[in-house]
Amino acid sequence: MNINRQLTFYDGVKACIPTVLGYMSIGLATGVIGNASNLSVLEVTLMSIIVYAGASQFIITGMMLIGSPISAIVLTAFLINSRHFLMSMATAPHFKRYSLLNNIGIGSLLTDESFAVSMSSISKKEPINDSWMHGLNVTAYLSWIVACFLGALIGQWLPDPEPFGLDFALVAMFIGLLYLQLIGDKSKKIVKLLIVMASVALILIILMRFMSPEAALLAATLIGCLIGVVIEK
Repeated sequence: MNINRQLTFYDGVKACIPTVLGYMSIGLATGVIGNASNLSVLEVTLMSIIVYAGASQFIITGMMLIGSPISAIVLTAFLINSRHFLMSMATAPHFKRYSLLNNIGIGSLLTDESFAVSMSSISKKEPINDSWMHGLNVTAYLSWIVACFLGALIGQWLPDPEPFGLDFALVAMFIGLLYLQLIGDKSKKIVKLLIVMASVALILIILMRFMSPEAALLAATLIGCLIGVVIEK
């Protein structure tokens, strides 16, 4: 890439294309499961527009199905997505020169996939800017909405998604992101990355005995970040 060329919105769109298949597959699964949970096509689509979070949408539909109170659903969705605080803090320093409105737009549409793509570029010392990030995020957002809508339509003919293993789609996506992160970040030795990963997994297992899975995940991630910094130093 020519480092002297100013990146454009279209460059961000192109950077997002490799992840679109992931958004489509997870979005289709989310739409099918949402429809199976007695949500209409419109409701599934509106949830994808407003919530825009695969894991949360899986959980929300399940909690609605069993009649959980609104307060519990909101709190659970907040805890599940609390990892976005960490992702935003890691990304924000690279966009400090841009306006508050620009940063709000970037942070609002940041996802696990767009975070992974942007951090991969950052780790490779490739230039990124606000236009590039908006192109990446908006493409991902629109792909997700379309996928959830199509999934809800398909779900009308698949009332029971369990035999197809669609509930495992989200786990499969995160495994793929983890693999890409391992092979993509050449600035760190693989052994160090594996040590941090193993530490987070072990800490998570231990903490889940004493707190909710969502809180345990956040705490394990923070401790893992600390371990990573210590190892790097």
